[in-house]
Amino acid sequence: MAGAFDEPIDDYLPQNGNRGYRVSRYDLDLVYKMSSNRLAARAEITAVTTGVRDRFALDLSQALAVSKVFVNGVKPAKYTHQRGKLVITPQHRVPAGGAVVFTVHYAGPPKPVRGPWGEVGWEELTDGVLVASQPNGAASWYPCDDHPSSKASYRISITTDSPYYALANGTLVRKQTKASQTTWVYEQPEPMASYLATIQIGQYRKQRIEAPRGAVPMQAVLPPRLRVAFEHDFARQAQMMEVFTEKFGPYPFDGYTVVVTDDELEIPIEAQGISVFGANHCDGRRGSERLVAHELAHQWFGNSLTIRQWRDIWLHEGFACYAEWIWSQASGGPSADQRARAAHQNLSRLSQDIVVGDPGPERMFDDRVYKRGALTLHALRLTVGDESFFDLLRAWTSRYRYASVSTSEFTDLAGHYSGGSLRSLWDGWLYAKPLPQLPALPSFGADSHTG
Repeated sequence: MAGAFDEPIDDYLPQNGNRGYRVSRYDLDLVYKMSSNRLAARAEITAVTTGVRDRFALDLSQALAVSKVFVNGVKPAKYTHQRGKLVITPQHRVPAGGAVVFTVHYAGPPKPVRGPWGEVGWEELTDGVLVASQPNGAASWYPCDDHPSSKASYRISITTDSPYYALANGTLVRKQTKASQTTWVYEQPEPMASYLATIQIGQYRKQRIEAPRGAVPMQAVLPPRLRVAFEHDFARQAQMMEVFTEKFGPYPFDGYTVVVTDDELEIPIEAQGISVFGANHCDGRRGSERLVAHELAHQWFGNSLTIRQWRDIWLHEGFACYAEWIWSQASGGPSADQRARAAHQNLSRLSQDIVVGDPGPERMFDDRVYKRGALTLHALRLTVGDESFFDLLRAWTSRYRYASVSTSEFTDLAGHYSGGSLRSLWDGWLYAKPLPQLPALPSFGADSHTG
């Protein structure tokens, strides 16, 4: 059985994710007509079965109509497509541990998925497209196993009108123009969660971001009108990369791309190897620099290391928020400790009715999860000392590189970097509602807290 008959993979998003197989690769061939917002596509999903079953399900928005489905390339398979689930019945049973390839032909006007967190997924801009799928918007544009614990490699081919620049995750391996259309083909070899896959289309130009020789290659994709403001506002990204590589370990991907849309965006969004900002984040005054640091940090915490369950969202957002404070100090601003104590004071004035380690689906993007998650890390740092703390972070990103992670895995690893039990720290900061006090800054800490 499949779909609605299975136990939920995640209580926070019980409709998302599917049992019976593990995806290893997505091959997506997309043709998009900008003027009519029409997507015509073929998705090839390579997986290994985890048990024998009659049917398999994929997540796919009802805005997209399926025309044909094949299993392992043989005759068209039977399928139903209801309530966001594409349920496929192979002609022959696939044995447990067997390879299976689902090929889905579909088309339609993609639109965002509505949910408790607003609209997520494929979204039309004034003159372009933005895809921001956290947490459950991937199904707005391709059939997938839409859960963060399901990570796979990707090849994404996007064909669209030639004046437009089309970006997807990974390395551009081919670009071909025929008549009025251009095809862009990207290869993302490192495992990626479905919500981190993205397409960005706009009247953009690419420019390289200056960085020292041997540094991680960085580029920007943005409207020409924003180039001067961007070069000022994002000028310190190479320094950020240097600081975060030292503190968190090697950058986990081949390169990093910043997209700036011609439209304003409420918040920036991360994708794997990519961060997306709005025109309003280029103000010529570096007014969004903390967000630039936050999104870059997600490449380690969220994209390389991705949570297995949404309840552990603090492992993404708490770490990215803490990176803001590390950058603040490294760039000559208030120290990480000053940032932490200011955040603590602000939180102390708010309702203390949230459990950071399990906030519930309605509150998983609550700013208190971000700030208190960061404070949890600062409390840990003050408890174990700077050397052990950053050794722990580098071990964390190294041991679980490209993997799925949980809070218990982090707390277990942290135990190896502490002289005593950390149980009361985790209980207070992650699993109790009242806001704990921050430990005092050690007398030697003023010099040791280099951020």
